[in-house]
Amino acid sequence: MLLRHVRYLKAVADFGSFTRAAQALHVSQPALSQQIKELEERLGAQLLDRSGRQIRPTDLGSVYLERVRRALSELDEGARAIRDVEDLSTGSLRLGITPSVAAYLIGPLSQRFRASYPNIKFSIRVSAQEEEIHPALLDDELDLGIGFGDLPSEDIEITPLHVERMALIVNAKRWPVRKTVLSAAEVANIPLALLDASFSTRRMVDRYFRKEGLRPRIAAEANSNLTLFELIRQTDLATILPENVGGSGLSAVKIKPAFEPRRAALLRRRNAYCSAAARAFIVMTQQIVATFANR
Repeated sequence: MLLRHVRYLKAVADFGSFTRAAQALHVSQPALSQQIKELEERLGAQLLDRSGRQIRPTDLGSVYLERVRRALSELDEGARAIRDVEDLSTGSLRLGITPSVAAYLIGPLSQRFRASYPNIKFSIRVSAQEEEIHPALLDDELDLGIGFGDLPSEDIEITPLHVERMALIVNAKRWPVRKTVLSAAEVANIPLALLDASFSTRRMVDRYFRKEGLRPRIAAEANSNLTLFELIRQTDLATILPENVGGSGLSAVKIKPAFEPRRAALLRRRNAYCSAAARAFIVMTQQIVATFANR
């Protein structure tokens, strides 16, 4: 049985005439009659009463058409849903993002995305790239990830975004304005609040000071950027995070020699379906990070 058969049956029942139904469907009347006859033979039931001037459904036909109309309505609704998702009037996006990138990128990204597509359900998971984001992408629990391109995986497609540069993040009110660049030795003598060793950012900081032959003054450790920011605002501590990190009362001070730069990247399961919402989000992310180079 083909969908065409049931649509033809519904048209004849709605018009009460083979002739008018054939005209509306742009098919010949003999072809229309033959299709409905085939449907009746497949079902083993007479669906239309052809004995009068007007074609009417039989009792069996009425029962069948009641369900046909519901089914066709659902199919039409499904087609409209597809169009709605394609034009971004509805849909969903599941994003995984690493904590250090989330600290400066998730704010402007979510603000612009929500303003442009208010009916898209936006789900955000802040977590480690290798331990959580990669497996979630592979298990289809996330549509996209934002992390780093230096953690390759043959099953993950990587789209480079921008180069992330590390800096000393300080309390703007406590920090001397004249000091805009510090040596590694000077930074090592400042009491620091750092992310704990479970974060790739912390491991990067540890490698930097080992390479410089220095032992930094680590006064506090935390497992979230928000905690670090509060420590900086409320105490004399500083931290080391990407220079893009900002916010009320915070300033970035350059460190020389510079940390080895790392490239933030969009992550997606290789050959995975990319929804309209995901495509729009990718374009928007690329537009936002393009402004970083001009800062």
